[in-house]
Amino acid sequence: MAMKSPTYRQRLTLRALAAMLGYPGAELRAAMPEIIEAIEAERVLKPGRLAELAALARQLAQMDPFEAETRYVDTFDRGRATSLHLFEHVHGDSRERGPALVDLGQTYERAGLVLEGEELPDHLPVVLEFASTQPDAAARDFLAEMAHILNAVFSALRERESPYASVIAAVLELAGEKVQAVPVAPEPEVDEAWAEPSAFDGCSTRGQARPDTPQPIHIVRKSSSASTQQGASL
Repeated sequence: MAMKSPTYRQRLTLRALAAMLGYPGAELRAAMPEIIEAIEAERVLKPGRLAELAALARQLAQMDPFEAETRYVDTFDRGRATSLHLFEHVHGDSRERGPALVDLGQTYERAGLVLEGEELPDHLPVVLEFASTQPDAAARDFLAEMAHILNAVFSALRERESPYASVIAAVLELAGEKVQAVPVAPEPEVDEAWAEPSAFDGCSTRGQARPDTPQPIHIVRKSSSASTQQGASL
């Protein structure tokens, strides 16, 4: 009995979605028509979802370059809720994230792939590119393990009315998962989260006053022995 060969019906679509989540520089924006053509050729997404992706591609291709790049940074690099680094949603900045990244990198290596460049293994475009090298069933199972994270990112993007939400929804559908809104955890404003702490906490009682705050002065008499030692050292 002959074994069925694995199918790769969604390889181009996964790579196209990975590209659409990349930084929208001039080269990527110019390639948007070809990216949509690749998705249309495989026909693994529903017409409604494909229409949303095509609209996003046209928008990126026609937008002012500075506006497109600024929107991307504001969307994915300012706050954890919409981060494309998936393990940030699970581990944050804890020590557990390091071993998780190592394990994911080893998953790529066992498949005969070596991650190049500066991106981390948990960056969603990297994850999608890896999935595109796997048979459909394996890719679906691999992405399904991240469905709870993807739904969280989708929900945060939809709450911001970002057209990038359609890309995450497409990934969930390729994983065989339901696209659903989940509660979005509040997070501090970016400026507050990244603000430098005040030196010495403002120091109103530690020797340095906050602006417009009276500062007590403490006068301590110098001991005679300290004066003698100071004079001897001169």
